Amino acid sequence: MNEHKPYVPDLTNYKDISLKAIIVGAIFGIVFGSANAYLGLRVGLTISTAIPLAVISVAVFRALVPIIGKSTILDCNISQTTGSASSSLASGIIFTIPALFLWGFNPSIFKIGILALLGGVLGVLFMIPLRRFLIVREHGVLPYPEGTASAQVLIAADEGGAKAKNVFLGLGVGFIFKSLIGFLRLWPDKIYLKIPVLKKALLGMEPTPALLGVGFILGPRIAGIMVAGGLLSWIGIIPLIAYFGEHLSIPLFPETVHSIAEMPASEIWEKYIRYVGAGAVAMGGLITVVKSFPTMFNSLKISIKEFKIGRAEGGLKKKRTETDLPITVLFSGILIVAAILILSPQILGIQTTFLVRIIASVCIVVFAFCFVTVSSRIVGMVGVTSNPTSGMTIVTLLGTSLLFYALGWTDLLGQATAITVGTVVCVGASIAGDISQDLKAGYIIGATPKRQQTTELIGVITSAFAIAAAVWLLGKSFTFGSPDIPAPQAVLMKTVIEGVLGGDLPWGLVFIGGTFAVVAELIGVPSLPFAVGIYLPLSTMTPIYVGGLVRSFVERRAKNEELKQSRREKGVLLGSGFIAGEGLTGVAIAIYAYIAKAKPQGIGLIWPENLADFVSLIAFLGLVAYLFYKTSK
Repeated sequence: MNEHKPYVPDLTNYKDISLKAIIVGAIFGIVFGSANAYLGLRVGLTISTAIPLAVISVAVFRALVPIIGKSTILDCNISQTTGSASSSLASGIIFTIPALFLWGFNPSIFKIGILALLGGVLGVLFMIPLRRFLIVREHGVLPYPEGTASAQVLIAADEGGAKAKNVFLGLGVGFIFKSLIGFLRLWPDKIYLKIPVLKKALLGMEPTPALLGVGFILGPRIAGIMVAGGLLSWIGIIPLIAYFGEHLSIPLFPETVHSIAEMPASEIWEKYIRYVGAGAVAMGGLITVVKSFPTMFNSLKISIKEFKIGRAEGGLKKKRTETDLPITVLFSGILIVAAILILSPQILGIQTTFLVRIIASVCIVVFAFCFVTVSSRIVGMVGVTSNPTSGMTIVTLLGTSLLFYALGWTDLLGQATAITVGTVVCVGASIAGDISQDLKAGYIIGATPKRQQTTELIGVITSAFAIAAAVWLLGKSFTFGSPDIPAPQAVLMKTVIEGVLGGDLPWGLVFIGGTFAVVAELIGVPSLPFAVGIYLPLSTMTPIYVGGLVRSFVERRAKNEELKQSRREKGVLLGSGFIAGEGLTGVAIAIYAYIAKAKPQGIGLIWPENLADFVSLIAFLGLVAYLFYKTSK
């Protein structure tokens, strides 16, 4: 294979780390990270922000030339690297921390931020020895889609202004649309349609810009698989349960109060389908991890080999584009993280014994190292948005919970400690996927790896407490587990831990869900997206599917591959703006609700019920038409 030649030559003496790049990256990172936290708490999904941050960095630096002077492509890359860390922190926090609140604990912003910080540091450090194998040696094998796209955006900086316009346009539209729903309450944020003949079958939709944008970014195949899982739950399993259970006069476990005949579709989903979906997601995560074992083993083997080579070459001068942070930083960082966890009783959220903290710290380091490797390899093939972080977290929680069960730590203390272990590992795996994309972009451009690794650490430090504050505020304002922020992934993690340590899980329903995931794999369907569709409400899946359909129609109308790529990129940037705009509005509503001690009541407009749904649908169709029009131009 020909030697890779970066866009910026190896010997170019560019200063590729600057204060202005770090400040701009940190500011926009907190903005997009907070939006991602809101999105994840609502629907259990987060997206990669690498591409929009790359575009915004170019636009901002070009606009500020009269004030801060001309910036280089490496400045823009460092800004994007610093900012993108926040999204991964959001994933780790919202997938796990709400479970502590649901158990009745009240961890402070500081404690949540410390857990995110420790996980982020581990994720960055464990990627130091893996870069030369996964990014450099596998350059022609692993595409790292977001990293490659970010590099292309930065290289084509002369087009940055026009591209950035789509992000800001989408952000404005998302902000206005969500404000009309959330602040003014002009129409409902959910609409439903009953299906005749099928008992209690219900089609639903949350007509929001964020979910539409998520669907466009995921594309028609993954969006279709996810909505298929939702249809199975709401049009298949719920009517089946209603049909066979309509003559039961007593509650059916795990329900203890109402009979099935008395339960609406939403309650059947809450009491039965959630466990089926939990089993499907858990099995999907296990399948993904098992399939990644060869990758994990090979990467660990190569990492050890690279470490030995690095020691042997320690005295040799390397090119600027080949220098990583010293391996001693990795070992020192691991020791510091472990020491903080062991010597600080309150870091895990509640008072724990010395022995518990030692075992929890060992679990964190071992699982984080394994899943950093897995995460980096997976995102190299499918991208950050499709990274099965939740599956890795479930495996971590299963392993930790089984260990705690064997040691007799099955009380609430053991459950809370297990979820904090999962938090740190989840953040580490998420950050690893993110920094892999950043390192790929840097490799193509010609950045200095150790500078990128340093700024990723800075991004973790600067955004950890800000994202923790956003999540804490959303929880205080709306309550985790409520319809406003159901926190589905955290509820799933809570269910897994309680099932293993408490022994009261309806295992029959869980194993039925696991069977669905196995069947999906056997027929060639990715099990994790399908399982997520079963687990989440159909109303969440339908707008995502519509977004995927829009992308499919837009790309099919393109006359050549270049036009198709251009339209796809425009839609991804616009969709990212939708997500950011709605997410920021959600955070703003949370701030209002926290201060006023009440949600916005709107302007008092009351529609007749059917007309209100119709208005909501028309508004959403207008948003769909806008997305189609802008991406088809």
